[in-house]
Amino acid sequence: MNENRNLLFAFGLSIVIMLGFYQFYEKPKYEKISQQKVLEQALSAAQPAKQTQSDLSKPAVAIPLEDVINQSARIAISSDTVQGSIRQVGAVLDDVLLVKYKETPDQSSPLIRLLQNPNGENGYSVSSGWKAANNCDAGSMPNNTTNWQIQGEHTKLTPKTPVTLVWFNDRGIKFERVLSIDDQYMMTVTDHVTNHSDKEVNLQPTAQICRKNPPKSQGFYILHEGPIGHFNTKLFEGSYDDLAKSPVTQQSTGGWIGFTDKFWLVSLIPDPKSVVQVDYAHQKEAYTAQFTAASILVKPGEVSTYTYHVFAGAKVLRMLDGYESKVGVEHFDLAVDFGWFYFLTKPLFYVLEYLHEFLGNLGLAILALTILFKLLLFPMATKSYRSMARLKHLQPKIQQIQSVYKNDRARLSQELMALYKKEKVNPAGGCLPVLIQAPIFFCLYKVLFVSIEMRHAPFFGWIHDLSAPDPTSFANLFGLLPFDAPSFLQIGIWPLLMGATMVIQQRMNPQPADPTQAKVMMIMPIMFTYLFASFPAGLVVYWTWNNLLSMAQQWFITKRMTQK
Repeated sequence: MNENRNLLFAFGLSIVIMLGFYQFYEKPKYEKISQQKVLEQALSAAQPAKQTQSDLSKPAVAIPLEDVINQSARIAISSDTVQGSIRQVGAVLDDVLLVKYKETPDQSSPLIRLLQNPNGENGYSVSSGWKAANNCDAGSMPNNTTNWQIQGEHTKLTPKTPVTLVWFNDRGIKFERVLSIDDQYMMTVTDHVTNHSDKEVNLQPTAQICRKNPPKSQGFYILHEGPIGHFNTKLFEGSYDDLAKSPVTQQSTGGWIGFTDKFWLVSLIPDPKSVVQVDYAHQKEAYTAQFTAASILVKPGEVSTYTYHVFAGAKVLRMLDGYESKVGVEHFDLAVDFGWFYFLTKPLFYVLEYLHEFLGNLGLAILALTILFKLLLFPMATKSYRSMARLKHLQPKIQQIQSVYKNDRARLSQELMALYKKEKVNPAGGCLPVLIQAPIFFCLYKVLFVSIEMRHAPFFGWIHDLSAPDPTSFANLFGLLPFDAPSFLQIGIWPLLMGATMVIQQRMNPQPADPTQAKVMMIMPIMFTYLFASFPAGLVVYWTWNNLLSMAQQWFITKRMTQK
């Protein structure tokens, strides 16, 4: 008996230690980096030379950095999901607002700004160009100071109106860039190179994401934020600190690279059939993710084309899955950090999303999902509750045996095992449902924590964001008193309800004979209440509702067995 109780005690203590470790060690508070020093990005200025004149282009000139940023014309971007612009000089994507997402649940809150001026303090931009390969003398190449000219009537980038840019270098090579955007967050860049010179040239297309002063990671061990990519059939998840120490260089066929935040992603997707060199680095206090494709031989009079994609937006799982067939990018869904239990977490997300669409409220979807779990585990839970009911019925006999053999532990164990065998009771039967629910609980936690679909999803009453903790606190009587409670007293109504259900559940179960174990079991609801106060409200709603259903099932089974 003692051995089995010790097993249950050890399991409960392990949960407390794990959650305590998470709360007090692995969860540093989110802090933004505020730096006064403004970083100047080094740009290589292309030296102008005599160039071929054309009605569609003008000679490239060296433009001072201040003029590049402040005086360049811009190409507006407009769609149902994105607003922003592209800097015409350099064709740099450095202005992206996400139309469907705000900084807070308040409707008057500003839109999420994903990309911004690369020369600002928090610059975040995407640029691309060409390189001359194998010491080829191909003249000046397109870079961040290239003065692209718009060709055609379309001057605004929308899902229905692509924009074409052209530029001639000093050797008569024509570079034509066609920019298009879909109705989500994917931009397609198609570069055409026409060799009007009298020599063949070797050229390499390249593109780069540059990010300065990224926000400090939230520090959750279950969430990756920072450099990310999928190449060489493997997922790469680096850190900014590691890049500051040493760069990362890989060769791959296709794949994707970029930087990820909790809900947002900026990524480059080269041609899936091309061989590319992938480079992550830290240069002049800016982090870069870059790909350089294999060289392309362009003979005189010939035209060569290279196409790649730029993603800058929200990590909507169904949309990321769809891009695998649309643009040929593999495992793009791995940008959502579903973790080691990916094979469980992703299907769980789709079930929850379906229930959300059907019921119209994410909170109701969580309640419905809990009922589905209870139905799935009903036979196993019923067997466990029957065993616990029998064990509770045997408590007087167990206490009598413990009293008689309290000084002989070996004989005590023998007598208890004989009693369990005679009465057909499994003393560890109550642990099985808890063990099975543990991965379900963790997977649901991941879904609520990392999925953009859960962000700012309301429930009823005071819960306006199920992915955030319960905003109320008992310290100010749940908002009745006119002051904000300190963070360590931020324990809301739902965590308190969950703690109350845990206390009632303990009363319904057989009580530990060991006084020490009994005290530990009494402390556990208090510990869980405090720890769950910082968890997403949706997870607390799930656990509370699950406890209520378990209590109803246990009460019904115990009542029937008592009548028998």
